[in-house]
Amino acid sequence: MMDADQTVLPVIGLEIHVELATATKMFCRCRNRFGDEPNTNVCPVCLGLPGALPVMNRRAVELASRVAAALDCRLAAFTKWDRKSYWYPDLPKNYQISQYDLPLGAGGYLDVPLADGQVKRVRIRRAHLEEDAGKNVHDLAGRAGGAGHTGVDLNRAGVPLLEIVSEPDINGAEEAGAYARAMQRLVRWVGASEANMQMGHMRFEPNVNLHVTRDGRTCKTPIVEVKNLNSFRSLERAIAYEIARQLAEWQADREGYSLEKLGKQNRGWDDEAGATVFQREKEESHDYRYFPDPDLVPVVADEAQRAAAPASVGELPLARRARYMGAYGLTAKEADALTADGATGDLLDAAVAAGADAKRCANLLLNRGAAIANERGCSIAEIGLTAEALAELAGMLAAGDVSATAAARVFEAMLDGSRPTREIAAGEGLLAVRHAGGIEGWVDAAIADNPAAVAEVRGGGKKQKKAFGFLMGQVMQRSGGAAAPAEVQRLLRAKLGGGEGGA
Repeated sequence: MMDADQTVLPVIGLEIHVELATATKMFCRCRNRFGDEPNTNVCPVCLGLPGALPVMNRRAVELASRVAAALDCRLAAFTKWDRKSYWYPDLPKNYQISQYDLPLGAGGYLDVPLADGQVKRVRIRRAHLEEDAGKNVHDLAGRAGGAGHTGVDLNRAGVPLLEIVSEPDINGAEEAGAYARAMQRLVRWVGASEANMQMGHMRFEPNVNLHVTRDGRTCKTPIVEVKNLNSFRSLERAIAYEIARQLAEWQADREGYSLEKLGKQNRGWDDEAGATVFQREKEESHDYRYFPDPDLVPVVADEAQRAAAPASVGELPLARRARYMGAYGLTAKEADALTADGATGDLLDAAVAAGADAKRCANLLLNRGAAIANERGCSIAEIGLTAEALAELAGMLAAGDVSATAAARVFEAMLDGSRPTREIAAGEGLLAVRHAGGIEGWVDAAIADNPAAVAEVRGGGKKQKKAFGFLMGQVMQRSGGAAAPAEVQRLLRAKLGGGEGGA
């Protein structure tokens, strides 16, 4: 139990590792592709064979610079490649090529929308390029009952990896999750990475400790780095566990459990147990014995090259989100969904530029569009919808040429782009029937078949509105969505009288 005069402040910095969406690896021509047979995308360079020489991937530097610019980092005019000694089997040459004292970008920030509507600014210490390691594949049970073993898949070794290191500005598990999600959105937005965590494109390593203030004195608990978290859920759970564990450790030994006495350590995350597990004392930079790589020349960028990266970024997600809420009148939830990726927002903007109502377009995209995207496992922008078709359908809705029910049916039919939207609606018999004579039969049938609902509408009371809506739905169902809703409503009110049917 915490004392009344005691405050506990979690202090969290986050390292985010992002694999870049290049065609080839960082220092060789091997394919950068997930899911291939183990050890098929390898060559003498990424195998670390004697005499093999690395050659830098220019595209990786361009993509990394774009991310750094989007984070408002200072882009380096001069940086170099360093060797980081690394004695593990997933990098067979026994070192990793990285950037040590001269990172590609430094001193930026990311503004993060929080659940309570506030925006938190998290400072970025550095963003540097390096090569990824391979992957250890553990088969502890063994095959066919034999002895267990660990294999190494080097397909990932040498893949371009951007490491983004925040300042310790994060103060809780939920904030860390919000920051990680905002970073995923950003790197996707600028086209630098798919950031698919199931494919290992994005991994998290939080550094967590507590500042406990009691009786005017602040104690700092040891800094723990939790290694290789590959989901938002694991990130949040691991941080929440560490906060609780460290507080319990400090309460049990208030003098001995401190950063000053115990330093830093690495822990792993056991997802099944829901707990972190001690791995080793944390290495410091001198343990890695950094020195400039003699096989690679430094990266020198002139002023024009450094200016190109910010120019390629364009409007960022948070700015677009604010514009959608202000100019288009969308809710925060709608704006968030439509800025999940740049292409979906571009689709909305293009439809509005063509003269469509933004709110109607947003409803179409976030209802039927999102459902189809979910079924296909893609983004809304990838379902095959054009801005012209979206604008035309939104215009037909606004004019009352189709009902909402009919629009949902037209929406899917127009995705292949083979026919104009209005032609689809006409061909499917979905253009709104406006004349009373064509609708009256459907209205009369709905009234005759639903006497209980009719009685509730005529009787007034709490159920009147719901019953009227039910009858509207029955008429629309009978018409196959073709009846003009305004005319249906007018006829129902005229025939039912009183209550919802009153003037």
